[in-house]
Formats: sequence, structure tokens, C-alpha cells
Amino acid sequence: MLFSFNTGEVFKIALRLEEQGIRFYEAAAARPFSSEIRELFQTLARAEKGHQAFITDLLTRVPPAGPTVWDPDNELDQYLKMMADQHVFSRGQAELDRQIESLTDFSQAVILAMSFEKDSIVFFLELMNAADNNESREQMKKLVDAERGHLRRLARLLAGLK
Repeated sequence: MLFSFNTGEVFKIALRLEEQGIRFYEAAAARPFSSEIRELFQTLARAEKGHQAFITDLLTRVPPAGPTVWDPDNELDQYLKMMADQHVFSRGQAELDRQIESLTDFSQAVILAMSFEKDSIVFFLELMNAADNNESREQMKKLVDAERGHLRRLARLLAGLK
């Protein structure tokens, strides 16, 4: 038995997460940090916009409708939705605004950004594993690798602050 979940729906969730990441990075860039720090967050916002374009392109290659995954107990669908809902920036704009307003220093902003990147990596890895074809898996791997690059950059930055 197949359920109504398909790769296109997953990519739409991924687009929503990227949009929330863009909002966070742009808001963090507007905080009264040094110009170097603001530039880092502006760079990360631009990278997330690039991810949005990448995912949008992937979405155009996905069949428009129809289930694509065998999951008789609907567990994968529930799991992926739970993963998206638990993502650090999936709790709505009010929560995102609260998190940004609560930042008192740069290291807090970097730690929150690292949390976003980690959540994104885990989520995209799960999407990659659920993909129904090799091309989708390869494309998602590129996205995971880009998110890992962001995480490494943020970790080096945080280490330099300590």
C-alpha cells in the first residue's frame, strides 16, 4: 500500500525551512554586531536563498502528483512531518522573532545559527534517505554538503570567540 506522501511535498517543506533560515540570518545581520559579523549573516542569508533556488529547481523535476514511497503504516510520512515541525525555526514567526530578540551577543547568534544548520542537516539527510530515485538522493546530498559547510564555518567562528 502506498500513502499520499511524495518527494515534491518533502521539497516544499524544505523550502519553508530555508525561508525561515533566511529570515533568521537577515534579522541577525540587522542586529548591532560588528560589520564583519553582519557580513557573515548576510552571506549565510544569501546562501540560504541559493538553497531555495536549488530546491525549487529540484521541485520542477519531481512528478507533479502521486505517491512515491511504500509505507503501509504511514510511518515515514509522520516521521518527516515531525522532523519538520521540530526544526528549530519551524515554530512560527513569533517564535523566530522571540529567539532573535533574545540574542544578547554574537556567540548566542552563532549557536542558534548552528542549531538551525544541524537541524537542517538531519532533516535533509532523512529526506535523502526517503528519496525515491538516485537523482533526488544525489541532489539532496549536495544540499547536505552545503549545510555542513555552513556548520563548519560557524563552528570555526565560535571556536575563535572562546
